[in-house]
Amino acid sequence: MINTVHIQHSAKSAGSAALRLNRAFLEAGLNSYIVSFQSSFNDTDRVIYAGRTSKYIASLNDRITSFLSRRNNKEYGLYTYSLLGSDVSKIEEIRKSDVIYLHWVQGGFLSLSSIRKILELNKPVVFFMHDMWSITGGCHYSFNCDKYKTRCCNCQVFSNQRDNDLSTKQFDKKQKLYSQFDNIYFIAPSLWMTECAKDSSLARQKPVFNIPNIINEDIFKPVDKTFARKMFNISDKGLVIAFGAMSLNSPYKGWAYMKEALKVLKYNFNSNDITMLVFGSGFNSAIASDIPYNTRFLGYLNDEYSLALVYNAADVFVTPSLADNLPTTILESLSCSTPVVGFNVGGIPDMIRHKENGYIAEYKDAKDLANGIRFCIETKISGWLPDSFLKNNILEKHMDLFKTAGINLG
Repeated sequence: MINTVHIQHSAKSAGSAALRLNRAFLEAGLNSYIVSFQSSFNDTDRVIYAGRTSKYIASLNDRITSFLSRRNNKEYGLYTYSLLGSDVSKIEEIRKSDVIYLHWVQGGFLSLSSIRKILELNKPVVFFMHDMWSITGGCHYSFNCDKYKTRCCNCQVFSNQRDNDLSTKQFDKKQKLYSQFDNIYFIAPSLWMTECAKDSSLARQKPVFNIPNIINEDIFKPVDKTFARKMFNISDKGLVIAFGAMSLNSPYKGWAYMKEALKVLKYNFNSNDITMLVFGSGFNSAIASDIPYNTRFLGYLNDEYSLALVYNAADVFVTPSLADNLPTTILESLSCSTPVVGFNVGGIPDMIRHKENGYIAEYKDAKDLANGIRFCIETKISGWLPDSFLKNNILEKHMDLFKTAGINLG
């Protein structure tokens, strides 16, 4: 039996992707565990926690990095400089594993020194790229910067830009680390991220696999729309638009364009006929005042069944992301037969077939975003999941990675 382990910061920050992959491996007959920093997973998910010392180290790391990043340009989103981290290489499930997956391990959980100790176990180590951090000098999305293709320097994130800055130092550390080990593999969930990895100075000499995230097709599936709306006390006669984000004001999520698109739609539909379902974040008075329709803030939904009901209750799901890898929200919505509207950026075009299961809007074009919402509502198209995102096809790709890494599948 193949033993795998997934190292992941918490149930959030890409944690659902790690959890779903872990469950899929277990269902496929693999022996699989999660090693987590935060105790935010369910007790039944075969999770081992790193312990109190890890939390102390992470707290100290956060204080130091908060000071270093106090003047960062927030327009470019999250930047992580890995200073301190925990040594998890002695955990039994990691030492016994045949393949080690590194998911989202920032936030003071693992440092580059921690990753080195894992690599020294001489087992295949898979960097699962939920964002770009593993191939940059520290940013999680580079936006229009392509310095990661050569050598990060003079980073746009820092207000006092200079050639030999923190991004250069961290980039060089990664370059040194990656060059010393032949047991490194990369998984990029989207075609866009796959090309980024192959073009990057850090990963271009390593095997890169394009393997999408897995979703639970037994939960995310079509149910009666009238029933779904009844769960939220919504009339089955009006129109419902769904929108979700952990942080609605994130520079990645494009709320400003969503706001403008909703204003444009006022000229096409009666405001009283539309209900907005906003999930992933609590009530926000500023955002509520910007939405010209009846709005329900559902907050963070802890269980997948409630999330599936949201998609089923909606006529269309909108994701105006300005930088994104392979948003699982799109996969979830399409799997529930709800069409999706999003910008032509990142991995979004991988999932949406234009005017077939959704609408691909021109990047940063609020009017075209509105066109997409109107198109999906007026044509009443259904969402559907492309075959490449079905669980069995994804698991087969992981098996191909194992073969490449020299793992005997029996």
